[in-house]
Amino acid sequence: MDHRLDQYGVQPRSDEGLLGILLAPLLHGGWDHLSANSGPLLVLGFLTLAAGLLRGLAAAAVIWVVGGVGVWLVAGSNTNHIGASGLVFGFLVYVVVRGVVNRRFWEIALGAVVLFIYGGILWGVLPGQPGVSWQGHLFGAIGGAIAAVVVSHRRDEVLRGLVPGRD
Repeated sequence: MDHRLDQYGVQPRSDEGLLGILLAPLLHGGWDHLSANSGPLLVLGFLTLAAGLLRGLAAAAVIWVVGGVGVWLVAGSNTNHIGASGLVFGFLVYVVVRGVVNRRFWEIALGAVVLFIYGGILWGVLPGQPGVSWQGHLFGAIGGAIAAVVVSHRRDEVLRGLVPGRD
C-alpha cells in the first residue's frame, strides 16, 4: 500500500503515536519485514497459546501493551516504530520464563529448546542497527517476562516473593 499506513506506528510521546500502540504490530515496512517476522511469530505465538488459549491471549495482550507503551515512553522523538518484532521478542521471553515461573518440567524443557533455537535474536534488544527498533524488541521482551508472571498458575506465590511485605 505504498507505506500509507506507516503513519499509524508508535510515534513516541505524541498524541498521534498512542494509536500506534494498538496498530504498530499489524504494520510492516514491506514484504521482507513481514516475512522476517512471520515465521518466528507463528511458531512462538503457537507455543504461547499451547499452554492454554486464555492464558496465551492474556500474555499476548500484556506483551502488546507493555511493548507499545515502552516504545512510546522511551524511543527517540520524531521516530516511527512499526512491526511485530516486539511480539516475537515477547513471545520468546514468555515461553522461556513461563516454565521457570510455573516450575513445570515440560515448560522448562520447551523454554530451553526455544532459547537454543531463537536465543540469538535476543541481541536485538541492544541498540546498534539503524532503522531497527531495539526499543520495541527490549520492551516486547520485558512484556514477555511480565506476562509470564502475571498469567502464571503460581502468580500470587511469585508476586509474594517479588514484592516485599505482600502477604
